[in-house]
Amino acid sequence: MRNRWLAGATLVVAAVALAACGNSSPSDPPASNAGANAHATDTGAHSVTIRTMKTSKGTVLVDAQGHTLYWFAKDTSTKSNCNGSCATYWPPVIGKVTAGVMLPHGFGTIKRADGQTQATYDGHPLYTYVGDTRAGEVTGNGLSLSGGLWWAVTPSGKTISAKKSHKSSTSSSSGGGGSGGGGGGW
Repeated sequence: MRNRWLAGATLVVAAVALAACGNSSPSDPPASNAGANAHATDTGAHSVTIRTMKTSKGTVLVDAQGHTLYWFAKDTSTKSNCNGSCATYWPPVIGKVTAGVMLPHGFGTIKRADGQTQATYDGHPLYTYVGDTRAGEVTGNGLSLSGGLWWAVTPSGKTISAKKSHKSSTSSSSGGGGSGGGGGGW
């Protein structure tokens, strides 16, 4: 008799717990996406820390995990042109930026086609690259994929050579589409 009462009480508690868990508002992200790719599933409510790192190709901006940040030549200061399968290979940096270092250009955000908030640097939407599997890798620099060129983001806004530079003067004198002192001239 006592076991039946205990079983019934356990079912009531379980039902209440399930009802509370299933009561989410439409603005909550789906639970099935939690913990997937943070760049692709986050709603932008958090802050992304950006810092610099010296790599084999020069100093670039990286996320908190040390993954190189990239910009896409087809983007504009208000629109990302990397969506769908493109964003699978080049995950957008979702959220507002907290700079871990002083940088010469500013951070901002844009609204993506899917409604997420994407971080920008000097007016360029930011991405990581799935081909970079370790901190400090810059394998996406200079690639022509998804209909345009991809460049590692540098603090100065200048592109870095797609080939490995042997001297720092080589990469700083190349200018390869540098900003020329103006914003957004990458």
